Formats: sequence, C-alpha cells, structure tokens
Amino acid sequence: MPPPALSLVAPTPSRRADPVRVAMEQLARSLPARTDAAVLVDLLEDDLREGLDALGEVEAHFTDLLDTLRTEAVSPATLVDSGDDLRVLQQLDSLHDAVVRLRKRLSQAASMSRLAQAPTKNR
Repeated sequence: MPPPALSLVAPTPSRRADPVRVAMEQLARSLPARTDAAVLVDLLEDDLREGLDALGEVEAHFTDLLDTLRTEAVSPATLVDSGDDLRVLQQLDSLHDAVVRLRKRLSQAASMSRLAQAPTKNR
C-alpha cells in the first residue's frame, strides 16, 4: 500500500497545535498517495482557513455591535453606522463561497477515499 498523501511532510509540534493542519493530515492519511489528492488536501486547508477567517470577521462585527448597543448614550447616527458595515457583507459572501467550495472538495475527497478503500480484483 502506498504512503498517504502527506507522508513526506514530517509533523512538527507547532503543526500539532493547529487543528486545521491536524485535520488535513488525518484526511490525507485516508486518501491515496497521488498528486491530485495532495492538491485537494491543500485546497481544502485553504478553504477551511478562509471560511474560519471570514467567520471570525463576522463574529467580530457582531461583538462590535453589542459593544455599541451597550453604551449608555447611543446616537441615531452611531446606530446607522454600526449596522452599515460593508466589510461584514463581503465576509459573508466569502464565507458562502468557502462553504460551497468545501462541499465540492469534501465530495471529491469522499470519492477518492472510496477508491482508496475499494478492494482490488485479482485477475
């Protein structure tokens, strides 16, 4: 049986602390040792990180809104300004795109994994 897709990459202690990297290494072990599998794992990692970053930005926006609303004297202009954050809308678009890509790539990984686990026929 060939080595997993990321077998040439030696795990380091800092990688073990990174949950995305740990998850990608685990996934890579279940995929065939092929270039397309390694590329897929890299793309999945990028999409996960992008989605998590966008989610963090959206969470920060809501935290900022809560902070604004907790102040004692909130002006109408402050309320309008707090809710009119184009950046958070862009992050939501980015998050949506990442989710769509992740769904597609996870389906590809499932297909590769099935192929890797399928018994070979003796001829």
